[in-house]
Amino acid sequence: MPLKLSLKPGEKFVLNGAVVQNGDRRGVLILQNKASVLREKDIMQLEDVNTPARRVYFPVMMMYLDETSAPKVYDEFVLRLTEFMGATRNPEIQAECVSASRHVMAKEYYKALMSARKLVDYEEGLADVASGVRVRSQAD
Repeated sequence: MPLKLSLKPGEKFVLNGAVVQNGDRRGVLILQNKASVLREKDIMQLEDVNTPARRVYFPVMMMYLDETSAPKVYDEFVLRLTEFMGATRNPEIQAECVSASRHVMAKEYYKALMSARKLVDYEEGLADVASGVRVRSQAD
């Protein structure tokens, strides 16, 4: 089944390891066969790997973008996922951790990446709540 990407002007994405950028107009790209594609918004730079969930996401992203690197980063993924699971008591998030692990074991790296994205989103939600509490307590 083809994958259809609608691209914004100037939007970057990675296609099988190559960084590609759309031109100055909206564009549509249709991929007819299996390829590793990741939009700019889902690409994490090494300097942004600064939280527990992001430490889980990054090795999964690397496995997805370059399956040949999977054995090199697998141990890092396992370590970081184990640490993250030990730090959370949320059953839904723990289920996402298990899901990410299962997908990695099945070499379904994009699905694992989507599970890892949920961990990052969850963690960011916690940070937003914590910063809101701090702001309110400072105003009191």
